[in-house]
Amino acid sequence: MFNFIKKRASSKSESPQQQAARDSVVDQVLLNYHLGNSSLATMVTGLERDGDELTLDLRLPQDSDPEAIQQELGNLLHPHGIRVIHMNVRLPAPAKGAGSSLPKAMPKAMPKTTNAMEKQTKPSANTNSSNQAEPPITKAAPTQASLTAHPRIRHIIVVASGKGGVGKSTTTVNIALALQKLGNRVGVLDADIYGPSMPTMLGVDKVKPELENEQFVPIEAHGLAMLSIGSLLDGDNTPVAWRGPKATGALMQLYNQTNWPQLDYLVIDMPPGTGDIQLTLAQRIPVTGAVIVTTPQHIALLDAQKGIEMFNKTNIPVLGVVENMALHTCSNCNHTEAIFGTGGGEKIAEQYHVPLLGQLPLASGIRAQVDKGEPSVLADDEFAPYYLSIAKNIEANINKFAKPVDDKRIF
Repeated sequence: MFNFIKKRASSKSESPQQQAARDSVVDQVLLNYHLGNSSLATMVTGLERDGDELTLDLRLPQDSDPEAIQQELGNLLHPHGIRVIHMNVRLPAPAKGAGSSLPKAMPKAMPKTTNAMEKQTKPSANTNSSNQAEPPITKAAPTQASLTAHPRIRHIIVVASGKGGVGKSTTTVNIALALQKLGNRVGVLDADIYGPSMPTMLGVDKVKPELENEQFVPIEAHGLAMLSIGSLLDGDNTPVAWRGPKATGALMQLYNQTNWPQLDYLVIDMPPGTGDIQLTLAQRIPVTGAVIVTTPQHIALLDAQKGIEMFNKTNIPVLGVVENMALHTCSNCNHTEAIFGTGGGEKIAEQYHVPLLGQLPLASGIRAQVDKGEPSVLADDEFAPYYLSIAKNIEANINKFAKPVDDKRIF
């Protein structure tokens, strides 16, 4: 499926709780270990644990010291039952004549005592200190300003929410279909690695993507070019129980190793929250702008604010706010009621000086249509105009946020 994802074997004597605890410790050590301003977790391209042995595939900066990193990780993880660390390191291409950049297999390393580590790292009295000193790693994490637009995709829009259960995925699929109905070429990338729903919502959950020249060919779904981790799983009940580095690596493979056609819009359905996947996307995918989906209730608005703040900190423009489940009309008596409160979407849009793109009703018909794989815009039902209005509002302002295109880039 993904060439860097390996099945992990665990000690048979460990209980599931012990395995989970040790995995959690490994995750935390990788997240907390920094080279310059970057977490080591962002440099992991492969990770496997076999009992008390840990294997890491790493892409490190040119001026890093892999042996020192291996030694320090060993000391950090030894108290938690990791006895041996293997590291396969790939460094950036060196200057001409400086040597090879092929992966370097590091030896097994596990310091037995603290003194042994000090002996390895303490400079000798006869050594020139200027030769021992290494320049600090000053390269910062990539920013949106440094990313160039995909040569075949004009705009990338992410649809996000601070919390789950606000109808983000339903809104995503209908916005994508609405943009297509306005005459655009549209693709959908399901970045909700742990809870993919796009294949079911588009009625293509039984379709697998083809491989062509080691790249995925997007699934054609009602004219949309769609790809999701859900399309690669064996069944609807197969869980994606991956740790952070694997999940973010999977997202980047879905984006980079897919032969996307010429698109006016690639709409990305984000997982809820502000975690690893969101941060990886902000650093490595050139996003034109974000759409925030919320409900009017106070708790949802608090989480939506966190989502907006995250995009502000990562320099991704917020295109606007969609207030979902704004009003409910009883199908028996036609009484209309604001079940989740009123004015929440307007308030947050005003607070952050972004447009309120639209307000959607709480209606069983919207839910029923996506459940059967025919979203409202595709079915052209009574709710389709709401999504078409949102799509028009997105189109009205998006060009001012467009990324510069690198016409010389060749895939």
